[in-house]
Order: sequence, then C-alpha cells, then structure tokens
Amino acid sequence: MAELIGGIEQATAEWVSQATGLKVTALEHEIIGVGIGLSSAVYRLKLQGERVPETLVLKLQAFDEAAVFTCTMLRMYAREVKFFDEVSGRSPIIVPEGYGGAIADDGSRYYLFMEDMGGYRVVDQNAGMEIEDAERAVDALAEWHAEFWRGAEPYVATGAAMSLADEIYLGVLPVVFAEGWEKIQAEMEVHPTIAEVAPRWVEKLPSMLQALSTAPTTLTHGDYRADNIFFDDAGNVVLLDFQLTGLGTGAYDLAYFVTQSLKPDDASENERALFDRYVDALVDAGVREIDTAGLWENYRIAALFCLVYPIVASRGMDLSDPRQYALVDNISIRCARAIDELNLVDLL
Repeated sequence: MAELIGGIEQATAEWVSQATGLKVTALEHEIIGVGIGLSSAVYRLKLQGERVPETLVLKLQAFDEAAVFTCTMLRMYAREVKFFDEVSGRSPIIVPEGYGGAIADDGSRYYLFMEDMGGYRVVDQNAGMEIEDAERAVDALAEWHAEFWRGAEPYVATGAAMSLADEIYLGVLPVVFAEGWEKIQAEMEVHPTIAEVAPRWVEKLPSMLQALSTAPTTLTHGDYRADNIFFDDAGNVVLLDFQLTGLGTGAYDLAYFVTQSLKPDDASENERALFDRYVDALVDAGVREIDTAGLWENYRIAALFCLVYPIVASRGMDLSDPRQYALVDNISIRCARAIDELNLVDLL
C-alpha cells in the first residue's frame, strides 16, 4: 500500500507503481467526470512502463470540503475501496477491475485505481435514458439484487456496505439536507411540488429509513443512475461508482433509477411496466414471489426518500456551472413528477 496523497500533483510514476504493483515509468493525467462525479476527484492516467495498461482511472477525495464531509461521515470512500476487495468478484454486472486502493483511518482521504471503462457507450443523465436502455438497466439491476438477495449482512459487517437503518443516516442526513435545501432556495428556481415537500421531508426520514431497510433486503448499489451506467457493444450494462453500497430493499435502487434517470414523460408512460419487469426478473432469477409482495409500496417510499439526492448533492456543486445546475434542476423536476403522479404527499 502506498501512502495517501493530497492531490493529483503527488501522483508520480513511483507512487502509482507502489500503489498498484505495476511497473510504471512515466504518466500523464487528465481530470474526467467534471459536473458528473460529485463526491470524488476522478482522473484518467495515461501510463508508460513494462506491461502496464494504456490507461487507468484514479479516484481521490473530492475538492469540495462539504462533499468530503458527507463522504467521510457516510463512509463512502471506505465502502468503495472495500467493494473492490470483497464484492466485485460476485457482481453479475460488468464492473471495472480494481488495481488497488487505500483509505485514511478517519475516512476523509483515499485513493482507488480501476480499469478505464471510457470506451463504452455513455448516457447523459441530463438527456435522460431511452426506454430500450432502461429496460436493459432494469434487467441487470434485478440480476444484481437476486445475486445478493437476503445476503447483504456480511458486507455490512465488514464495512463494504451500510444498512439504510444505520443511525449515521439519521444523524447526518437532516443536517446536509437542510444545508442543501437552503442553497437550492437561494440559487435556483424551485418546482412548486418540491417547495411543498422539502420542508416536511426530514420529519418523515426515520420511518422512510426503517421501511427501506426492512427484510427482505439485498445489496443495493445506492447510486444506480444514468451517469453511472455504461453499455458495451452487445448492450450489456457496465456499472460504476460503489460509494453508496448498502443493505436495503431492492425497490430503493429501482425507484431512484426510474424516477431520476428517465425523462418525466418516459417515466410516466413506462414506470409501472418497468416495475413489473423488475419483479418478473427477480422471480425468474430465483427470488421467492412472496418476497416481492411489498415492493410497490417500498418503491413509493423510496421515490420520496430519493429527493435527498439532488438536495444534498447541490452542497458540493457549482450551480453557476450550466451542467451542474441542469443536473440538479432536471433531477428535481423528475422527483416532482414522481411525487405528483405517485401521490407521495400522502406518505407525509
């Protein structure tokens, strides 16, 4: 293991060699994922050396102190490092190969090297995922959840995942939600539905977390959205970003994906069909039908809970940047669609 570094300027060929075990003699780097990755600084390294990959991706702690605080408190950097150590080999979805990682004792700094998946087809979350791709993504998600169905507890024990019932969520989320909501009100035009729901969201948080972490549970990805989903030439899903892996209902990932990665009209027209497709795929993969009985109600609860994503993410974003503003705005509008059409105000 190499020592942790404070920034990309310290990522020398010698340090990369020590961290990965590769024989790197020279390298160049470029930042990638600007306006997409919110919790880490992400770089593509172009390597020279003896039998080394042409490129690798390196993730370091975020630039923004608010983002680092959230990631530290929610153990997000630790979860991603442990994912590659403990979980990736079981993933039924294509994921990058890990090349080594380490985390500070306090969880605030880390590094993680992984295979560069940049050659695959990307979907822009602002544009929204088309239905054909969404169906593939739902099929892959069901396969992932079935693989870990009723089996996520060991990963919680090691720190590779965190239960949605973990008390840290109740301690941290109200604080960071309030900060994000204050920023959004000051810097953005707020959808009327969001303006109605956001001030009441924190009061509902304990019961939402309890419902979303009640058995039967699985290993949730936690950030299953268009920007983290690539497609290979055969149409297979390639999945990135494992900082929010958790224990919870499978409906959590599904609701987050459908309500925030599809354009509102597409979600309206296809939401129930995608949900039914997911349930059918779970059963086909061996999940007992009785285990799927409560998933629609959990889907509704998760759709309401997932308002947390744009609100909290805004804390670490530059809302004067057009893409970052559009990302928060689009996700908020999509949340509002779900709240209105699924009658989620009733849950409050």
